[in-house]
Amino acid sequence: MPRRNADHRANNFDVVRLAAAVSVIFSHSFLIAAGTQANEPFVILTGGQCVLGLVGVFVFFVISGYLVTGSFCRRPEPGRFALRRTLRIYPGLLVNVALCAFVLGPMVTQLSFSGYLAAPGLRHFLAAAATLDPGELTLPGVVFSHNAVGRHLNGSLWTLRYEALMYLMVAGLGVLRLLRLPTAIALIAVGMAAVYFEDALRPVGELWQWAWLLGPFAAGMALHLLRDRIVWSGGVALAALAALALFTALGRLILLFPLAGAYLVIWFCRRYDRRLDYSRWCGDLSYGIYIYGWPAEEFVMWLSGGRAAWWQVFLSSLFIVLPAAWLSWHLVEGRALRLARRPAVTPPADALPAPAALER
Repeated sequence: MPRRNADHRANNFDVVRLAAAVSVIFSHSFLIAAGTQANEPFVILTGGQCVLGLVGVFVFFVISGYLVTGSFCRRPEPGRFALRRTLRIYPGLLVNVALCAFVLGPMVTQLSFSGYLAAPGLRHFLAAAATLDPGELTLPGVVFSHNAVGRHLNGSLWTLRYEALMYLMVAGLGVLRLLRLPTAIALIAVGMAAVYFEDALRPVGELWQWAWLLGPFAAGMALHLLRDRIVWSGGVALAALAALALFTALGRLILLFPLAGAYLVIWFCRRYDRRLDYSRWCGDLSYGIYIYGWPAEEFVMWLSGGRAAWWQVFLSSLFIVLPAAWLSWHLVEGRALRLARRPAVTPPADALPAPAALER
């Protein structure tokens, strides 16, 4: 029998993150197989407004806003907060980047092994990935298929820089004692404005991209700050779902998602459905699935000679992604997070100064 995760908590956060990560892989399978997501079912369902994977990203940011705000409020220590956030992103990511650069890249590259290692593009890839550069990540001589994304190593990593910027924002607001509900509401408004005026703000570049994702994250922040003052019920969740359907019909799903989607996500996350509780046996696989999904799909595409259909890319990649995510959690991510949760070392009682010394 598998060993139960000793740090497990009774809620649905892990399974919702799992569903979000799989939705990203599903959407990317269309893009990687055909170079376009025009035929992705959620694009058709929403009249071209949104791919399912983007909803998955919004779900991640809502959950992150909720949990990260709670983390800082419980322990308002900027140093330990930064350590926990760094250990959440970087250990798994750096192993992923190393495997892509030194295992996947040499297998696929059209260059000789020595030429590949000497190429400046390899160093650029390592630097860009390590600094969470949201641009296109390529490796020298690596072409998975001859379509619009056939050279991209990992199109999922673009969100990580903005996730890290959200962490910095929470820490800054906490230090300034501004981690409060009015601030969160103002940030939701800023995020929605960034979506509404996106054509005018595109030249701003990275700041616009960050603001574009701010709405869902800030909605998660607000829900944490309101968690004891609002009603968490199935009836309200149904109303939120109906509101999302209305927003879709109005052509404003992305713009208005924070107003209803965030409640729906956190309502379900706060529940506990034991039959959905996969992580108590095998750990939280969502981050591993997210960062290994795109490279695995590109590898499947390369193995097929660029001929695989979207469903072949999607299903075949899962045979690679799930074991990779399991190993990532148990060998890297889980260990790093346990390190982050270690309490500060308390000196023995006989090493503490005497009360009189404390008074001076």
